[in-house]
Amino acid sequence: MEENRKLIIGISSRALFNLDESHYIYEKDGLDSYRDYQIANEEKTLDPGEAFNLVKKILDINSLYKDRQRIEVILLSRNTSDTGLRIRNSIEAHGLDISRAAFCGGESPHRYVKDFGVHLFLSSSMEDVKLAIESNVAAATIISRENDSNFLSEEGQLKIAFDGDAVIFSDDSEKVFHEEGLEAFIENEVTATTALKEGPFKSFLVELNDIQNDFDINDCPIRTALVTARSAPSDKRVIKTLREWGVRIDESLFLGGMSKRDFLKSFQADIFFDDQKKHIIDTQNTTASGHVPYGIKNK
Repeated sequence: MEENRKLIIGISSRALFNLDESHYIYEKDGLDSYRDYQIANEEKTLDPGEAFNLVKKILDINSLYKDRQRIEVILLSRNTSDTGLRIRNSIEAHGLDISRAAFCGGESPHRYVKDFGVHLFLSSSMEDVKLAIESNVAAATIISRENDSNFLSEEGQLKIAFDGDAVIFSDDSEKVFHEEGLEAFIENEVTATTALKEGPFKSFLVELNDIQNDFDINDCPIRTALVTARSAPSDKRVIKTLREWGVRIDESLFLGGMSKRDFLKSFQADIFFDDQKKHIIDTQNTTASGHVPYGIKNK
């Protein structure tokens, strides 16, 4: 591993903080009212947003390294630097080590994800997320809860859960299921002699794996889980693919179509990534969730 290598995460201001009130003012009264509101309240610290706990936990991992920053979080915002001053003040008030930022004045910040070397981009804007994925960067739309319940997990190990097809892997197998049905899907998986192709989150998973490999398995600050609707016999191709990639997944749940909600609660996932909206809707009020708008299910 390169000595100065970093895992870099880009995050929008609305994913990091709860900006619902100011966003409502923007939609209702326009940009000038939004700007006046943010400036008037720029000393008022914003509450955590959906991805705040993930960011806090992943930045805390830096304390386990001596004399180097192993993980960096970069703010990528549609705000101007003027309206974004409240966000910068809130970052400082919450003690988050975030120093780099791009304030894009209403334009999509996706243009800068490659320039910053971002491995994962999290945003509340599906448009921005789709553009990032088209640039071959792992990205997800952070989904807001429908209630005010607080599910910030306990301090300690960072736990990230992934769906398989169209997230870690490509949607090639999902296309077969979608177009030809379950029997054709199983036949395709059982007879396949090649590994699954990579999906949009493979590169991010590899970066996480590199950090995991810096630690003894019993003291690792990150734990990952594959939570998939696949079951036997289609599970074998997944196992062989991960083996071929040299990627470790700590827990693999092959649920055969069961609801993922309770399993994610038991795993205590800090965030769950899935390409299907129906799974996100099922889990969003118990687990922070990111929708990956990629593949046949999002056409």
